[in-house]
Amino acid sequence: MLRKCRKCGRYTLREVCPVCGARTAVAHPPRFSPVDKYVRYRILLKEMCSSRAKG
Repeated sequence: MLRKCRKCGRYTLREVCPVCGARTAVAHPPRFSPVDKYVRYRILLKEMCSSRAKG
């Protein structure tokens, strides 16, 4: 899967960025499912992160 460096923003297939050496994350969003049992937690996490950014 395609991955993106968290530090420099480059795309790679490796788990560690070959340019800066930082960890990479999967660049694709999670698959959508209408029967998602974790949606409540993701919404709560998103609200918590956005309130932290404001304050």
